[in-house]
Amino acid sequence: MNRHLRIRAALSAAGAVFLAFSSTALAQQDPVARGDYLVNGILNCGNCHTPRDATGNFVPGMDLAGGFRIDELPAFDAYAKNITPDVDTGIGSWSVEEIITSIREGHTPEGEKIGPPMPIFFYTNMSDEDASAVAAYLKSIPAVRNEVPESTYNIPIPDYPPATHALAPSPSDQVAYGGYLAMLGHCFECHTPRNPDGSPDMTRMGSGGFGFAGAPSGATIYSANITPDPATGVGNWTDDELRRAITEGIGHDGQPLFPLMPAGFFKNVTEDDISAVIAYLRTLPAVVNEVERNDWRPGT
Repeated sequence: MNRHLRIRAALSAAGAVFLAFSSTALAQQDPVARGDYLVNGILNCGNCHTPRDATGNFVPGMDLAGGFRIDELPAFDAYAKNITPDVDTGIGSWSVEEIITSIREGHTPEGEKIGPPMPIFFYTNMSDEDASAVAAYLKSIPAVRNEVPESTYNIPIPDYPPATHALAPSPSDQVAYGGYLAMLGHCFECHTPRNPDGSPDMTRMGSGGFGFAGAPSGATIYSANITPDPATGVGNWTDDELRRAITEGIGHDGQPLFPLMPAGFFKNVTEDDISAVIAYLRTLPAVVNEVERNDWRPGT
């Protein structure tokens, strides 16, 4: 082998080692640290599982202690569960395996199905490593005693598919990994219109129009179309504008987004991971769906 061929072979080998390292780095990360990154970042668990005061701010010292009310009457009146390790009011008696099953397959250790808006369908493909990391982190946080009311449902709770146990895509495949992260972030739980039975209309995935009756003024706020349609979606937004919307909660027009957009959690996600999510969103089918403009502003 001549000198140039030896150099090329060495560079190819080095590249293969780097890709192999990057694809396994997440699995090798400390599970609690990885779980912290996921729970307080892309999964934004506290967006529902941390209670809020009358002004909409998180209650100090009550991280993940549950009690936040999500009512989509007449379908259901739900309270987010206490997912701290408190034995009496939280999940302190649950094993790691039971926590993982509740997240990915939607049932408690007692066999009760977990109802919406817990986005089980988007968690089914969560990798074993990431699911274990989330459970390890939840086991590590301070226990908070907080008795949460029972949720009531006037609709059948769906049957969830079993976990796939699939590996997470390698971060080197930006679009595939971005899609994985977007599912963990359950972006389409809010940004997809609903069928008459309340289920997401996945034929129009990401096209917005789901209403939230949560503004202090009493107005209904509608989720934005985040498909690449240039007229009604985000097709004419730059990557920087999308990044700002995701991590800072600032829209294309420079105005703040409705606070249920979990920008406070997404700001904890690495720049590379946000770039992957943006790359994935660019690949969605463009759907024309003119969503009623949100008139919400801080204090209104």
